[in-house]
Parts: sequence; C-alpha cells; structure tokens
Amino acid sequence: MNHLFRADALSKRFGGVQAVQAISFEIAERAIFAVIGPNGAGKSTLLNLLNGIIAADAGSTWFGGVDLTGLAAFRRARLGLGRTFQKIRLFRHLTVLDNVLAGFHVHHRIPAWQYVVHGGAYREDRARFGAEARELLAFVGLADRASVVAGSLPYGEQRMLELARALATRPRLLMADEPAAGLNAAEVERLVERLSRLRERGLTLIVVEHNMDLVMNLADRVLVMDHGERLFEGTPADVQRNPTVIAAYLGERAS
Repeated sequence: MNHLFRADALSKRFGGVQAVQAISFEIAERAIFAVIGPNGAGKSTLLNLLNGIIAADAGSTWFGGVDLTGLAAFRRARLGLGRTFQKIRLFRHLTVLDNVLAGFHVHHRIPAWQYVVHGGAYREDRARFGAEARELLAFVGLADRASVVAGSLPYGEQRMLELARALATRPRLLMADEPAAGLNAAEVERLVERLSRLRERGLTLIVVEHNMDLVMNLADRVLVMDHGERLFEGTPADVQRNPTVIAAYLGERAS
C-alpha cells in the first residue's frame, strides 16, 4: 500500500501542558483518516503541526516522500497540503467568488493586499481562474451565491465556502478541522457526500470530527487521542469494538 503522508513521534508542549505526545501514523493515498477525541485531546494542535502553523518540539512529518521538517505553512500548501479550520476564517467583506479566488494565491504569488485593493495581477488571475473557482462553488452548492458578500451567508454555507477555498489551493491532502460543527442533519449528509466525492477524485483527507456518525460512515481508519496521546488506531469497526474507546468516548453509540 502506498502511503502519502507519515508522522513520526510528533510532540508539542505549551508551557506545562503536553498538547501532543509522540503521535505516529501513516495515511494511504486516497484514504480518509479521522482523528477523534474529547475537547482538549490535542486534535487541532496535531493538525497545526501537520500543516506547519506551529513547529513540533520533536518528531517529523513526510508528505509524498518529502521531509516537511522546518517548512513554513505556505510552502506546505504549495506542495499540496490544504486546510480548513474549526473556527471559520473567511474574508467576510469579500464576495463568495473572491474568497475562492484567494485560494489560488499559494500557486501564483499575488500580493495578499491585491485581494482587497485590486491590481493588475489580481485582475489577471481573476480572468484566468474564474471558471475553476465557479466550478468549485458549484461543487459545494454555492453556484448561485458567487456575488454575495461572504459574511452574509448562513453558517452552513460559510462552512461550504471555506471548503471551496481550501480546494482552490489544489491540495493532494486536505485536512478538515471539524467540518460538520454547527451543521444540521441535512447539511452533514451533503458534507459526507462531497467528502466521499473528493476521495473518488483522488484526494486524501484527514478529518478531525466530533460527529461519530460521520466518522464511522466515512473514515477508512480512525486515530483516537486522549490528553495528547494515542489511545487507539484502527478501522471504524475496530474503534467501535475497543472497550477503552467505548468507555471513554462512544458510550451508547457503540452498541
């Protein structure tokens, strides 16, 4: 089996708190790898280590055979690591379309200020990548919202817009931090369908999520974290059968 991503003994401490302790795992190409655990387990910190927002105290990460140690987040993005966030981070005063167009900047070296004060480089990119941006909006169900100001969208649509913007970076590996947070049942169902389609298109995904139905129906493998440490890793069926995981996190939902 070909592995696209590998983490070896990743660790991170913040003062007296060991947020992540010696976490290791491998992710196969075109797999969906879920990370679960209670609040404070270190899941978001782990994602921040993977995409370079924060530096690890120890350990290493490899992506497609490339050692990511010391690489800044924007360089990892250019290699094909995409990311959405637990707290939505849109350009709220820009249109929906402009938010997606902004995702292309990691590949085309346009100064960030030109997405606010439009210059020649911005206009060139807008013309060149407008069609692709609109395709992404159609994929997430926002084709008719392109000219709407992002901050005026309902919460569920803002989640979908953040996904479209992350896809505009053209990732090979997409990391989604609680993508179902705040979504209703119908929106979660549409999210699962879109994430499945992304895998069918060849994308590999890491999903941090509290929605156990989503995880159990979507993931190929699941890493369970507790207090920054690896509690268990296995298939969704393995997780549902593991007594420690059942007692700690799944409870009645594992029956």
